[in-house]
Amino acid sequence: MSERYRATYERSIVDAESFWLDAAKAIDWIAPPRTAWSDRSGWFAGATLNSCYNAVDRHVAAGRGGQTALIYDSPVTGTIRHYSYVELLDQVSATAGMLERLGVGKGDRVVLYMPMIPETAFAMLACARLGAIHSVVFGGFAPPELAKRIDDARPRLLLTASCGIEGSRQIAYKPLVDQALALAAHAVEHVVVMQRPMLAAELTAPRDLDWSKLLADSEPVSCVPVAAEDPLYILYTSGTTGTPKGVVRDNGGHAVALTWSMRHIYGIRPGDVFWAASDVGWVVGHSYIVYGPLIAGATTILFEGKPVGTPDAGTYWRTIARHGVEIFFTAPTAMRAIRKEDPDARHLKAIGTGNLRAVFLAGERADPDTLAWAEAVTGLPVIDHWWQTELGWPAAATCFGLGDTRRRRGSAGFPVPGYVFDILSDEGTPVPAGDTGHVVLKTPLPPGCYRSLWNNPAGYAKSFATFDGYYETGDAGHVDGDGFVNIMGRTDDIINVAGHRLSTGQMEQIVASQPEIAECAVIGVDDALKGMVPVAFAVTKAGIEADGALPDAIVARVRAELGAVAALREVHVVRALPKTRSGKILRAVLRSLANGKDVATPPTIEDADVLTEYRRLFRLG
Repeated sequence: MSERYRATYERSIVDAESFWLDAAKAIDWIAPPRTAWSDRSGWFAGATLNSCYNAVDRHVAAGRGGQTALIYDSPVTGTIRHYSYVELLDQVSATAGMLERLGVGKGDRVVLYMPMIPETAFAMLACARLGAIHSVVFGGFAPPELAKRIDDARPRLLLTASCGIEGSRQIAYKPLVDQALALAAHAVEHVVVMQRPMLAAELTAPRDLDWSKLLADSEPVSCVPVAAEDPLYILYTSGTTGTPKGVVRDNGGHAVALTWSMRHIYGIRPGDVFWAASDVGWVVGHSYIVYGPLIAGATTILFEGKPVGTPDAGTYWRTIARHGVEIFFTAPTAMRAIRKEDPDARHLKAIGTGNLRAVFLAGERADPDTLAWAEAVTGLPVIDHWWQTELGWPAAATCFGLGDTRRRRGSAGFPVPGYVFDILSDEGTPVPAGDTGHVVLKTPLPPGCYRSLWNNPAGYAKSFATFDGYYETGDAGHVDGDGFVNIMGRTDDIINVAGHRLSTGQMEQIVASQPEIAECAVIGVDDALKGMVPVAFAVTKAGIEADGALPDAIVARVRAELGAVAALREVHVVRALPKTRSGKILRAVLRSLANGKDVATPPTIEDADVLTEYRRLFRLG
């Protein structure tokens, strides 16, 4: 065991109060905290700060204003821009002035429906500067989903752009916004539109305003003090009832947790270059494109593109080498997409990895085969780690910044300092090491985790109601004899086959090890005899034509490793898996279709045409 990790982890659990008060010293406070945790008020109650000041102003005040703060790299528009901390301060304070001029103040909500452009980050930080609460909705979301979020958050303003760019497609945002506002019961006062040169939007006076014109007439404003427990943002995540859940992040705990994580998990110090290849519509974009790297004084990259097709499977390696990226964070699905298009890593061999020290993966489980490939072609540690929108920062990881490089393919690493994991049975009792059960976290959760759901206290309480003293993650997994945490998938991905509890994640691991396969999904389908049986969907690597022998080979491989009890008989070789824009496989949708139940196309889906193919496969349309 890494001695530094062990000592740090033990202190975080045994003496959490002093541990987190020491961590809080890395933040600039207006009124510093006297206590870390309060059962009544949460983390750092009574302290005041401003998250924007910590992300921007303090680096300029410390004499580091000339350092590059943000790099905007957009292969889809052929644009690269660098912003120093001084330039970022100018942009953010002017944007805050624009919002203040429109009546936005402390506690007001502002919805952002934006593409991956610098103005999106400026606006998020500008809201934080004013003490306003931003709610970023992924640009291009369907109007009904945007309308739900507008009605829940009840924003004063909606900020948008004339268009987003998805690969080679331009998506006009303004018509989608207009439809959403027509559906919503809540009326926003103004829609502020950033006109992009490739597509202009029609503005309807007096509601709609031109971003650039408004910004030019606005004066910069200073930071507003906010309480540590005041909300910084609302981020909506899918709810089981179809109603989105508004995860609320506070200012104080969030700033402390992210600062700690940047140094001790990722090994990032001021001036280092960090790239999270995500979108600011997701929690990764909030934590590790905008707030985490900037609060830590690093250089962050805002990337408008895809892992393949913008223009090719070498775009990530090209970006890493061009900007001197030291730590890279992406989703396993992105790595699988790159591997599928370039299995021999020809682009990587031609470009190199530059200053890269490690690659981190999160978003869904990283299968061992993909991890092995990525480590082989990069020659670097490739570290899977795990967390959720509700948590806001990693709960299980290999703490690279603490000098730990231990990793085991298929595992998300070890508990991050501050988190206590348990694996419980349905009855709430601990299961033996290696056995699969409910992954739960002891309360109180550490700083940075959610403290409420917006307008939904009952929904928040539900996550703590099943197992007394624990937060129920909704994931299934196990901890092996060496302490490695293994997250195998959502609890509803554990299937019961003739009385045997089997993990579809474990089966996916085996299917993915078949040499021809780039990525796969295994689901449980209803069966009259056995209750449920597994069904596999597999996508082959680029250039490989599947023949009738491939499904049989996959079935044989699973049988050889899991035994006949696995009962895998049905394997479909498909063009693509249905995924969200963040790269998560829509397994619940697959289950419904395979069980003969058609479903509405999810608003988060990346390519709706994929579902049409599955409907044909299961004779649903």
